[in-house]
Amino acid sequence: MMIPAISLFSGCGGSDSALHDAGYEIVFANDIWPVAGELYDLNIPNSKMKVGDISAFRRFPDAELLVGCYPCTSYSQAGSRKWDSETNFLYRQFDRVLRAVRPKAFIVENVNGMTFGSNRDLLMNQVYRYRLAGYRVKWSVLNARDFGIAQNRRRVFLVGVRSDIDFEYEFPVPSHGPGTENKYLSQKDVIGSMPRWPEGEFNDEPFHWYYLSRNRRNAWGEPSACIVGHWRHVPLHPSSPPLRRVHTDKWEFTRTGRARRLAFQECARLQGFSSERKWEVGSIKDRFRAIGNAVPPPLFAAVLKPIVPIWT
Repeated sequence: MMIPAISLFSGCGGSDSALHDAGYEIVFANDIWPVAGELYDLNIPNSKMKVGDISAFRRFPDAELLVGCYPCTSYSQAGSRKWDSETNFLYRQFDRVLRAVRPKAFIVENVNGMTFGSNRDLLMNQVYRYRLAGYRVKWSVLNARDFGIAQNRRRVFLVGVRSDIDFEYEFPVPSHGPGTENKYLSQKDVIGSMPRWPEGEFNDEPFHWYYLSRNRRNAWGEPSACIVGHWRHVPLHPSSPPLRRVHTDKWEFTRTGRARRLAFQECARLQGFSSERKWEVGSIKDRFRAIGNAVPPPLFAAVLKPIVPIWT
């Protein structure tokens, strides 16, 4: 029997790819961005995607698991820094659905910037709110590279179990890196065989001073830097010349040679999406946004796995 799950702020379906592959039945999914909805429909079998503002939805099917990755622009390093932005409080919509559906468990993903400084108050507001809703809540920051993804991407996860259920969730331990049997996956492992210059699949604008205000290049033998949702700011392809620091907030190439940003297909693979994933929706810029904002499916799968005993 498949476990029914509801997915909010689903994006193009990173978390839901993991849910589907693990045998869950996604009975309701939602995102406000039509392009994300189209990509979701294209890739998630038997899609139940409903595009629109979640606040407009009042009725939800029964479900045992609720997952959500609400937007986080004001918490991220590249965010708007508008602390009164409505996106800071979309967790209230998640909480509304949580109280209406009363699933056995929930999983939330967001940027780890939420754990720093004054942002931490917003994180704890969520923890307290979900506890008041009747859930035992734990949170942890996990790095995608520790779970078989060729990317240095730190994200915070919150997992809640309904208080009347005798089950204690524990976050997964790293499967890759120091102290494990597996080395980190590198960019060469994942994108080394892909075309070196895929015209039309990357942003070919000149490198602005802001882009070169930090080191945007990781070597072939390393995981990628964090894949972001703006095509102008994605990392350099590792075949680009190395960068050296000139002074604070200024880097330059160490030699001449062709340099480019990563292509959207490369970003998708570095996010842990399969090579069969379809992206033929929207503009190239839209695809970068959808890919960069997604939850890496293997990372979500790792967080999901320890909760399986709750269904037995």
